[in-house]
Amino acid sequence: MITGKVRGANAAPTQQPLHVSRAPAEGDGVETSCPVGDSVAKTTCYMCACRCGIEVHLRDGQVRYINGNKDHPVNRGVLCGKGSAGIMQHYSPGRLRKPLLRTGPRGSGQFREIEWEEALSIAADRLSRIRSTDPKRLAFFTGRDQSQSLTGWWASKFGTPNFAAHGGFCSVNMATAGLYTVGGAFWEFGEPDWDRAKYFLLFGVAEDHDSNPIKIGLGKLKGRGGKFVSINPCRTGYNAIADEWIAIRPGTDGLFVLALIHELLRAGRVDIDYLARFTNAPVLVVKAPGEADDGLFLRDAEGRPLAWDRLRARAMPLDDPELAPALTGAFTVEGRACVPVFQLLAERYLDASYGPEAVAERCGVPAEVIRRIAAELAHVAFDEAIELPVPWTDLQGRRHETMRGRPVAMHAMRGISAHSNGFQTCRAIHLLQVLLGTVDVPGGWRFKPPFPKPPPPGPKPAGKDGGRPDTPLAGMPLGFVHAPEDLLVDGEGNPVRIDKAYSWEAPLASHGMMHMVIRNAWAGDPYPIDTLMMYMANMAWNSSMNTDETMKMLTDTDEEGNYRIPYIIYADAYASETVAYADLVLPDTTYLERHDCISLLDRPISHADGPGDAIRHPVVPPDRDVRPFQSVLIELGARLGLPGFVNEDGGAKYRDYADYIVNHERTPGIGPLAGWRGEDGEAIGRGAPNPSQLERYIAHGGFWHHTLDADQRFYKMANRAYLDFAQQMGFVPKVEPVVFQLYSEPLQRFRLAARGHGAVQPPESERARIEAHMDPLPFWYPPFEQTLVDDREFPLAAITQRPMHMYHSWGSQNAWLRQITSQNRLFVHRDLAAELGLVDDDWVWIESVNGQVKGQIRLVDGVERNTVWTWNAIGKRRGAWGLKDDAGESNRGFLLNHAIGDLLPPDVAGKRYSNSDPVTGQAAWFDLRVRLRRCAPAEFGFTQPAFERLPLPPSIPPAPQTLSFGAQFRKAFGR
Repeated sequence: MITGKVRGANAAPTQQPLHVSRAPAEGDGVETSCPVGDSVAKTTCYMCACRCGIEVHLRDGQVRYINGNKDHPVNRGVLCGKGSAGIMQHYSPGRLRKPLLRTGPRGSGQFREIEWEEALSIAADRLSRIRSTDPKRLAFFTGRDQSQSLTGWWASKFGTPNFAAHGGFCSVNMATAGLYTVGGAFWEFGEPDWDRAKYFLLFGVAEDHDSNPIKIGLGKLKGRGGKFVSINPCRTGYNAIADEWIAIRPGTDGLFVLALIHELLRAGRVDIDYLARFTNAPVLVVKAPGEADDGLFLRDAEGRPLAWDRLRARAMPLDDPELAPALTGAFTVEGRACVPVFQLLAERYLDASYGPEAVAERCGVPAEVIRRIAAELAHVAFDEAIELPVPWTDLQGRRHETMRGRPVAMHAMRGISAHSNGFQTCRAIHLLQVLLGTVDVPGGWRFKPPFPKPPPPGPKPAGKDGGRPDTPLAGMPLGFVHAPEDLLVDGEGNPVRIDKAYSWEAPLASHGMMHMVIRNAWAGDPYPIDTLMMYMANMAWNSSMNTDETMKMLTDTDEEGNYRIPYIIYADAYASETVAYADLVLPDTTYLERHDCISLLDRPISHADGPGDAIRHPVVPPDRDVRPFQSVLIELGARLGLPGFVNEDGGAKYRDYADYIVNHERTPGIGPLAGWRGEDGEAIGRGAPNPSQLERYIAHGGFWHHTLDADQRFYKMANRAYLDFAQQMGFVPKVEPVVFQLYSEPLQRFRLAARGHGAVQPPESERARIEAHMDPLPFWYPPFEQTLVDDREFPLAAITQRPMHMYHSWGSQNAWLRQITSQNRLFVHRDLAAELGLVDDDWVWIESVNGQVKGQIRLVDGVERNTVWTWNAIGKRRGAWGLKDDAGESNRGFLLNHAIGDLLPPDVAGKRYSNSDPVTGQAAWFDLRVRLRRCAPAEFGFTQPAFERLPLPPSIPPAPQTLSFGAQFRKAFGR
């Protein structure tokens, strides 16, 4: 018997027994497992970028219930609140319903509905004129669309270099730093060995990315008694269950990591054998100050890097199977002074400036904690090493009877990436892993196929030839720069791209710089454009810094009254804030109404034990006049006659996106999907198109996954069996070792250019910046805004996160998820609040050098004392997303973006650079410095800034007073 409190309408609380009887059983004639629907469709979730497998239960053609697919390799049946709430995303009142053509001033939200033929004709006519004159006058930028292999290929065939996706304002630092260092990267390119790790470091990860795999993994780790250490200014989500939380100051993670490296080197606790075998630690670096090869690798006549052989006392190729490399010392080879990479590394990080006492105050982490964490890492890595009884053979033909592992794993994400020093910080984290010997070993951090790739990988970015009428680019617009010669700059050093990616201002901007497109297009810098085409990128609100000014730039006109950005085409499924700023709106479907391809050519669903990919497919038909944007893009490609989109007779090559997924081949035999290839569907990786491929995927739950053999799963960088497989699958062009680049020679080539060497050199104004930041060894420098803003005026760091139950703009318009969070607060440490005279629920002005925003505070303990933070993208503009005018999101929620600058304050020369990492162009969202000022009582109760209400687009009915779901199913089942 269980007792509980029952309260009547007017009665005082009473204690009454609650009797629990035996549950009804089938034998009683009671149906205990009522069917949820009349059919189940298995597909892929799109409520975040995790791409979990889901089962969609349908009743009478409507979605009734969504649960996780227990057979899916990503989530294994686990599903978060976002995934379950996909029902309300699909049935959102804010869905667009028909193509729209602007009729009033831009930004007014005044449109008329048009038919698809008119919409496509308008778009095709305009794009055709651009392509026949100067293709780079089209800027095509997409958000979190997960189809970048198609959109990038389309841009290449159109002939514009001005293409990128959201990575430039999300996580390009993570991807680029990893790919240039170890040939892979955190999250989508690698994962911790959750089954074997004993010690786990988590850097700057909010709970909205990769949430289900991380939750599953942390459960395994803690269930085995492993230690979980989180390094994050905020203690939320994953960090809340950490065994130890290190409340680091934002932007100092790199300094903390390099102090750990200092301690490991000082104690001699690094994996020398691993460094000698798998990295460029033994490679000889030329020491010739002032000369053109200073800091470059010593190479033989065939271009192979050389190392000093201790036994033969001479320089030998690094790949010599008999090499006994020296990691320290100074040598002279044919008159050239040189030292091994490891010697340079040790000299730098053993310096006292990297010692715990030297960095403790700046990081906010006590020196004794830094020393203890370093000692714990060393103890677990070396004293608790593990071995798997699995033989394997390396590329030099040596057979190893076991796979040795060091059970320390790490993971990092946007909290590291979104700083102007994030590239070098992420390189430092990978360096720490490699020094411990924990990359792709049992218990460590493991590559997900198709990674690793040789760092830096290919291809190089195309676009120098962009702008030739009716001519495709020579390659893809995004890629990886190896040297200054690969930059997309003209003969005078000016950027070729509108966002200035791959220029001297952001040389390794491998995801582009989406956050700078509107600013540069408005300013005509480096040139004016004709049309800005965007897909699901909410650039008029939460996807832009300096949102207020961005909206003004979208509507600004020149002296003759013409818009400075002449034309905007926007595709989205929902009436987001950006819709109002478009001239032509192309309504997209929801993820349950279309085909999608989660491809090995793009962002696959592999895990460390094998490659995988997946599809989405229509589980319900659209009930509106909308079309999948990918199919619209393919039709536009055919109407424009783009190569690859039309047959020899000029007819359309592909019927729609589904047809493209099956029949497109990027190279012979390799297409968007790797499973069930070949005419009989029996091949994987390579094979002719299979007409029944999508049907095979659907029958298999919407995904394909291949499990690697036991001897292929670790040491992928040098494992003969794995690399043979990778070459057969098309992951790598040839079978060769992936050598980890502790010292990055491509970065040194840029420093040499800044010193006046080479055929391609930076303008005089950029030399010092290139010299300082393109350091071939990881280093730390203060985030730019902190150096340009008076800390006495703006003493606090301000950052944002996304809650686990939402994802960017999408979740915060979802009726079910809004019940969890419909207003964001600014979280302030109790001690800081007391010092400032603030109490819980106060309204404050959050002020920066760029602007101010007003919001309500919540006092907490779990945040670094001089850091404030809030949930991002909860605040909405009134009228957007189909929300009611009195919605909490647009009255009490706020958007910190209004206080974040897209440009930095002027430097000593008066120049204003983008608020970005100087290496990759990553948006530095988390460098913001602020102060807090308590509002006057009359200012309590509503957020600022407030903007004019956006009218609902045509055909979207007013938001319902109460939004409910499921009554029809209760009636159908008599319940």
